[in-house]
Amino acid sequence: MRRREFVALVGSAVAAWPLAARAQQPAPMRRVGVLLSTREDDPDGQVRAGMIRKGLEELGWTEGRTIELDFRWAGGDPVRASSYAAELVRLKLDVIIANSTMCLKAVRDQTRTIPIVFVVVGDPVGQGFVSNLAHPDGNITGFTGFEFGIGGKWLEMIKAIAPNVRRVAFIFNPEAGLPYAEKFAQSMKETAPALGVEVLVSPVRNAADVDRAIAEVGNEPNGGLIVNPDAFTGSSRGLLISLAARYRLPAIYAYRYYVLDGGLMSYGHETNDWFRQSAAYVDKILKGVKLADLPIQNPTQFELIINRKTASALGLTIPDKVLALADEVIE
Repeated sequence: MRRREFVALVGSAVAAWPLAARAQQPAPMRRVGVLLSTREDDPDGQVRAGMIRKGLEELGWTEGRTIELDFRWAGGDPVRASSYAAELVRLKLDVIIANSTMCLKAVRDQTRTIPIVFVVVGDPVGQGFVSNLAHPDGNITGFTGFEFGIGGKWLEMIKAIAPNVRRVAFIFNPEAGLPYAEKFAQSMKETAPALGVEVLVSPVRNAADVDRAIAEVGNEPNGGLIVNPDAFTGSSRGLLISLAARYRLPAIYAYRYYVLDGGLMSYGHETNDWFRQSAAYVDKILKGVKLADLPIQNPTQFELIINRKTASALGLTIPDKVLALADEVIE
């Protein structure tokens, strides 16, 4: 080979090296923030985080290689949620997952541009997060919680398992659960006269408020308790369950984990799969799908869980017709 040809060949090869190197470089890592309503040491919170990770893994994402997850844990505290939301937005994330009304509001208040996928948020239209469920506008889509008529259903179930109940306290945190808690309460009040029950609407913001509200209904006979599904009550469930036991109050909750921890019964939708499905929405957004093409989804399946041991401790005999409706009975 002549020298001139050799130099030209080497020169063209060297010029091609950067192109080849660029072609072999991996795609940039994507970054997703997750603001959960629970504490980090809450087993249910870890299940939620695990379902998000599982959903992303099933779709081909590898944490630490193709995707980075930044978790923050609000622990039912609106102030902490706001602080963590601001922290996540400063990270310039590709997508944020927000669990609960409290966390969604905190993130929405910080950004109108980063895509947000919410999980378990009641009435997103009524709360002003979106104007359309089928084609969400703005930067928000996700997976909702309960229909408001379930408030009356909770009250009916209290009476079915404890027929002597005459006064029921409805516990909720106004900073974490409005305005949909008010609509649950309205449903209860519409149902209450036919059942011969008085509904006490009891807003709580801290442990002292919870103690006071439960004592108010528990210090008189024939009381009962309904706990709103919000971030504060979820993080305070140990206190709620222990006080219900102390005052011997039949209580109904929204989620199974209350019953696993000793609550009497729950009626609500299964939430863990919502977290796995939120990963599917994150995957679509990262691949360029517009939020307006990702409709907000409503739960379609509900489950009744009963703790027979707790019923026995309260001196309650669960009617056969209620047992027949139960999806799970914890002995």
